[in-house]
Amino acid sequence: MHHVFTVDGMSCGHCVKAITQAVRALDPQAQVRVDLDERRVEVESDRSRVALADAIRDEGYTVRD
Repeated sequence: MHHVFTVDGMSCGHCVKAITQAVRALDPQAQVRVDLDERRVEVESDRSRVALADAIRDEGYTVRD
């Protein structure tokens, strides 16, 4: 499934790496794309939207939707 999240608090390459690793810890097969300028994280994964959002939140970021 394709999930798109608006995420606040991302500003650098470290943020991209942290979010990517958090999502892949939940689903190692996930495809993750992070757009810092648009504050958008796109994830292709079979995991639930809630679980993916929680993984991003656990890294300290705010998921808006």
